[in-house]
Amino acid sequence: MLQEAVDAYIASLSSKEDESGRSNHNTMAAYRNDLNQLCTYLKQQEVDNWPLVTREHVTGYILEMRESQAYRPTTIARKIAAFKSFFRYMRNQGHIVFDPVEKLEAPHVQKELPGVLSAEQISSLFRQIEVETSAGQRDLAMLHMLYATGMRVTELVSLSMADFDATRATVVCPGRNGRNKRERVLPLPPIAVEAVQQYIHTARPRLMLRHPEEEALFLNHHGERLTRQGFWLIIKGYARQAGITTITPHMLRHSFAMLMLKGGMELRSVQELLGHAHISTTQVYSQLARAKTTTTIK
Repeated sequence: MLQEAVDAYIASLSSKEDESGRSNHNTMAAYRNDLNQLCTYLKQQEVDNWPLVTREHVTGYILEMRESQAYRPTTIARKIAAFKSFFRYMRNQGHIVFDPVEKLEAPHVQKELPGVLSAEQISSLFRQIEVETSAGQRDLAMLHMLYATGMRVTELVSLSMADFDATRATVVCPGRNGRNKRERVLPLPPIAVEAVQQYIHTARPRLMLRHPEEEALFLNHHGERLTRQGFWLIIKGYARQAGITTITPHMLRHSFAMLMLKGGMELRSVQELLGHAHISTTQVYSQLARAKTTTTIK
């Protein structure tokens, strides 16, 4: 009974996504995982039906996450958000009368400043690439594209051939489904244009042999569109070779934002380049710049 309701809830989220045109597979996957873990805990408590779940059951699980599993407040807050959405759905569907998490408060989360790579670390990443190979030329083009524009990894792998304009030295970053649907035309420095052109003329034709009709700009070794996960594996490999122990897919984006601010670009202009819907999101980088300046002075 527990799992069936979770499956129905996730299916309802998927159908809403199809109707609205919005896509957030990562959130749905996280919600499914969070609710599956809750199901496991409830079964251990010999609870096999959602109407039997009480506030004490949920708070007991949260306590276990905090004390036994040492989950961070950000993780617990995300899980509580999943629980609230699920139980709201269950009540609206008439499956439960009492919502055990309706008045449950998430733990206070101190917003962490984004991690960035130093100029030396970025140079080291680039040095790991074997530019004599087709994959290396592709990776060099991707890294230059990311670091020169600050686009998201999901936006990078969504690029098609028509989005790159070597003559104008620009790339059209597709609008995202969801919060920010407006596409952005981003300028590219000569080094990035040269790297992408080299990849398109030399490496991409070799990669696309199996799928000559593929329109994606960046291809994997099968000749298909490179995925976000595929890119992440590539970056982790280069980071390991460069001796960089901490890296995330977003770090190049953060590093780009810091580079622009340090170069004197106005915050609003950085917001436009990054595609942030709200200026408050971009202001985090100003806080980070100030924090680093203070650390340097000390």
